[in-house]
Amino acid sequence: MPPSAFDHALILTGPTASGKTALALDLAERLGGEVVAMDSMTVYRGMDIGTAKPTPDERARVPHHLIDELDPWEGATVAWWLARAEQVCADIVRRGRRPIVVGGTPFYLKALLHGLFPGPPGDPGLRRRLETEAEREGPAALHARLAAVDPPTAARLHPNDIRRVVRALEVHGLTGRPISAWQTTWDTPAFASANAPGSGPARIPAVVLELPRGVLYDRINQRVGAMLAAGWRDEVRRLRDLPRPPSREAAQAVGYRELLDELDGRGPGPDATAGLIRTRTRQFSKRQLTWFRHLPSLVPVAADGPDPAATVVRAWESVENGRMRN
Repeated sequence: MPPSAFDHALILTGPTASGKTALALDLAERLGGEVVAMDSMTVYRGMDIGTAKPTPDERARVPHHLIDELDPWEGATVAWWLARAEQVCADIVRRGRRPIVVGGTPFYLKALLHGLFPGPPGDPGLRRRLETEAEREGPAALHARLAAVDPPTAARLHPNDIRRVVRALEVHGLTGRPISAWQTTWDTPAFASANAPGSGPARIPAVVLELPRGVLYDRINQRVGAMLAAGWRDEVRRLRDLPRPPSREAAQAVGYRELLDELDGRGPGPDATAGLIRTRTRQFSKRQLTWFRHLPSLVPVAADGPDPAATVVRAWESVENGRMRN
């Protein structure tokens, strides 16, 4: 991918429920921008409420891209998203507009900022065997297997993140090398030093929204309740009734699996399911924050400040000015 593909893009990220959507609309209207979704779940049609997808009214205010691109039974990889984002950003710039890349999927963000590691292509047969093993023996057993061959990656991944645990084991099985070894371009101390603040200009201006942990968790709890009240169960019921089941990637969306279990009689009652979704969403936000801390090129901005949009614009301008001087 040529380094100029995203030269005019601006990035806004942050944990779930930090206020990215509303702020992105304000920024796009101020800057003559269009939103490019950096979210691994809003790409799916029919998964609207549970992914906090921008509403039709919000999408009418500002053009949005990379939303509703796939059916739920299709799979979205980071390589697919990065290629589509490159195409979309180039088209936005050609029309004299500004791409504002907005979302909280950490792996997409890392790939956008620093590229993809040169790992091997997937092996569908091996992947199915690993997924079957996870279903048969449980996520913890698969995670323990990963810890035996790749401790750094196991320490970074939650046992319930089956998709990435399977990918890590797949890479090890295909190459004999742990995925952490393939990712040395990203994760070595030399890389961190080279990308630390003050070490040189960032390639793309990127801001991460921050909130006090208690405030963020309150927002998450309230939003889960609002989603359920807005008909999230009915949305999951419609997904369950589709002619084809959700893909492995789509099924990873927080809350959907819990609601499917409830609707199929495998989970607890509605109140307990709601509590479980709140807990797992908070856990997901913690994992996002961990990823963001390991991306030193991100500029932190308080989401609850007096004028976060103005602060974000100043932060972007500072990064861009530094890049131009170099």
